[in-house]
Amino acid sequence: MAIVLDGKSLTIEKVKAIARDREKVEVHPGAWERIESCRQMLKRKIDSREIMYGVNTGIGEFSEVVLSDEQIQNFQRYLVYSHAAGIGEPLPQEVVRAAMAGRINVHCHGHSGQRPAVTRKLVELLNKRVTPVMFEKGSVGACGDLSPMAQMALVLIGEGEAFYEDKRMPAAEALKKAGIEPIEFEARDGLATINGSNVLTALAALIVYDAERWIKTTEISAAMTLECLKANMKPYDRRLHEHRGFTGSVTSAMNILKLTEGSEILAQKGKKVQDAYSMRSTPQVTGAARDALKYARSQIEIELNGLGDNPIFLWEEDTVLTGANFQGTPVSLPMEMVGIGLSMLSVLSERRLNRLLNPALSVGLPPFLTPKPGLMSGLMLSQYTAGMLCVENRILSHPAANQSIPAAADQEDFVSMGMNTSLKTRRILDNACGVTAIEFISGAQALDFRAPLKPGKGVRVAYDVVRKHVPRLEEDRPLFNDHNRMTRAVKEFEVLQAVEEAVGPLES
Repeated sequence: MAIVLDGKSLTIEKVKAIARDREKVEVHPGAWERIESCRQMLKRKIDSREIMYGVNTGIGEFSEVVLSDEQIQNFQRYLVYSHAAGIGEPLPQEVVRAAMAGRINVHCHGHSGQRPAVTRKLVELLNKRVTPVMFEKGSVGACGDLSPMAQMALVLIGEGEAFYEDKRMPAAEALKKAGIEPIEFEARDGLATINGSNVLTALAALIVYDAERWIKTTEISAAMTLECLKANMKPYDRRLHEHRGFTGSVTSAMNILKLTEGSEILAQKGKKVQDAYSMRSTPQVTGAARDALKYARSQIEIELNGLGDNPIFLWEEDTVLTGANFQGTPVSLPMEMVGIGLSMLSVLSERRLNRLLNPALSVGLPPFLTPKPGLMSGLMLSQYTAGMLCVENRILSHPAANQSIPAAADQEDFVSMGMNTSLKTRRILDNACGVTAIEFISGAQALDFRAPLKPGKGVRVAYDVVRKHVPRLEEDRPLFNDHNRMTRAVKEFEVLQAVEEAVGPLES
C-alpha cells in the first residue's frame, strides 16, 4: 500500500520505507485542494503585479530586482541552472528519494505556490524510480539545500542526470525509459522545488533510524565484554538509574541485564567492588546518547512535517510572508549532538576492548587473546584500527553548525552548514560500526577462553552470529577480512535481529 503524504504525518520510519524499500507514495486529496487554492491566489497576485520575492523578483542579493512579465518564466529555469553548482560524488539514491518525499510533503501544506503539476511530477519520479543525481557537496543549509535540490529540479525539466533501474544516465533518457514527460517551469515553480533543507534532513532521518538500532547493537557488544571481564553487575540495578532519573540510562541498563540473564560467568564469585568506568558507567554514557537521539528524532520529524519554504503563501488570508523557514539549524544542531554521542560511545567501546586485550586488566585472559602470546600477536592490531576510527570520529565531532561562511554578498550572512553536519555524522556512524564490530570479534574470542562457563542467552546468540562471520583466532592471520565482514553484519543489524528474535525486543 502506498504511503500517503499529507504534510503532517511523515515519520522517520515512513521516510525509510520510501527511501530504502522504495514504497510508492500518494498525495492526500485534501493536499491537492490546498495546492490548487494556493496557486490560484498566486496567479491573482501576479496578474495584479504585486511584488513577491522569488516570483517576480530576483533572489538573494537580487531580491530588489523586479522582473518583467517576459522574464518571470525564464527566471525559474535560470534559477535552477545557476543553483545546480555542487561538486563531488552523487549522494546515495536512498537519500535523494528521502529528500524528494520531504519536498512533496512540504508542498502538501498548500502554501508553496507551485503548480500542482510540479508536485505530481515529483510523485511520478519517486513511483517510477527515476532518482536525480545530486552531488554530496555544495549546500550551506540555507536557503535550504539549494545546490543538490537544483539538480533534482533539473530532472523535472528533462536536464541533468538521473538513475533509472540503478543506472546513471542523462535525465532525458531516464525520463523516456520511465515514460515520464518533462515539464516547463512557470512562475514560482523552480524556487518552490529547491528552497528547503530537505536533503540534510533526509540524510539526518536515515542516520537517526540507523543510529537507534546501532545503539542497541553496541549494548549487545558491551554485554558480551562485561561477561568476558567478569563484571560486577550492581551498577546495572534498575533502582540506581531510576533514582537519578534519565530515561536513556534506565533503558540501557535494563537492556544489558536482559542480555546477560542466565549467565554462568557472571554468577561466579570474587568480583571487584567497583569496576573501571568503561564497564560500570556504560548505561549512563549510552543513555546520554540515547536521549540526544530522541531529541534529534523529534526535531527531524517536526521539520519533515513543517513548512520549510520561503516565501509562504497563505491563501486563506490572501497573504504572502517572507522569512527564513529554509534555515537548517533546527536539524543541524541536534545532529551535532548525535555525532558527538556516537563518537563518545565509540571511545567507550574501544576502552572496553582495551581491557579485553591488556593482560593487566583482563581478569586472567591471555595477552591480546591469543593462545600463543609472543609467537602470535593475536588481536593487538585490531585495537590499533579501533583507535584510528575513534580519533577520526573525534575530529569529525568538531561542529559544523557554528561554522557559517556568509554568502550572496552578505545578504545570506548566517547559514547553517547543516549538510556538512549530516555528511560527517553519517561518516561517524560508519566508523562507529567498525569499532563495535571489533569489540564483538574480541568479545567472542574472549568468551572462548571462558568456556565451559556460558554467558547469558542474549550474549550467546550474539556470539553465534560473530562466529558465523569470524572463526576463532587459533593462530595469526590477516584480520582485515574479519573486520570488514563483521562491520557489514553490524551495519545490517544482523546481530540485533538475531538477539531480539531470541530474547525479545530490546527497549528503544
